Amino acid sequence: MNRTSPAPGARPPHEVVAAALRERIDSGRLPPGARIPTQKDLAEEFGVNRTAVRQALHDLRSLGLLTGTGRGAPPTVARPGRAQEAPKPAGTELAERLYEAFHAEDVTIDSYSLTTETFNNALARPHRSIVDGTLRPRSITVRVILPSSQAYLALPRLVDDPDDRRPLTRLHELQHTWASALRRTLDAFRDRYDVPEVSCEIRTVAATPLQKLYLLNGTEALLGYYHVVPEEVTYQGEELRIYDVLGFETSLFHFSSATDSQVKQDAAFVADSQAWFDSLWDTIATPLTP
Repeated sequence: MNRTSPAPGARPPHEVVAAALRERIDSGRLPPGARIPTQKDLAEEFGVNRTAVRQALHDLRSLGLLTGTGRGAPPTVARPGRAQEAPKPAGTELAERLYEAFHAEDVTIDSYSLTTETFNNALARPHRSIVDGTLRPRSITVRVILPSSQAYLALPRLVDDPDDRRPLTRLHELQHTWASALRRTLDAFRDRYDVPEVSCEIRTVAATPLQKLYLLNGTEALLGYYHVVPEEVTYQGEELRIYDVLGFETSLFHFSSATDSQVKQDAAFVADSQAWFDSLWDTIATPLTP
């Protein structure tokens, strides 16, 4: 069998194999407990070498979709009820799940958090893949809810003087910095890299987020709790001791309503989280002002 080098901009072979197998799993053509074809059969079907096949199987196992990918019998589709991986730090988990979400033709992302810093950093990998042409979504729709600059938030605040507004002023400056960067990145997807439809809307609510929530393509929810910690920060040349929150390092818990969901409550959690976000968006959320 003749194998040619991938054309410029083509997806890596292991991603092609993994995406095809995942589609079969998600659609039910490969139900829980079903055996995956052998590495030899997959290599022949997709016209790739076994290294690419092994990498694809490894990627699917890391997502909890396959079991038994070692030596011996071919791997099988994971059955509901099997233990999932431990939650990962937000910076890692969101980056991984966001990259997977960008394989969809129509990408939707809803975000509720103090700032979009973690979100911005997690876009780095799909950004690279859109630039080099290995990811080609038809549309990207992003909705973000942040705390309002008009609200008196519980956090961040000075340890010794909760009425001092400098920590809140600093937070809102950071919000605008990261929000502007997010808009520029998404605008570049449309204007420079030919994603046909891109929408990014940012609104605010008068509430202090004590957790962060990301909803991906209507089928996944990532939830993490902000842990309050004392921290030293510099603002306008002065050292401030404040109560702040851990965002990038906090654990994100993953819930999925796809067919590979481990428990039925996952689907209910994703649906209720989406309904909760929509309720804020459609009622009390207002556009972020400069």
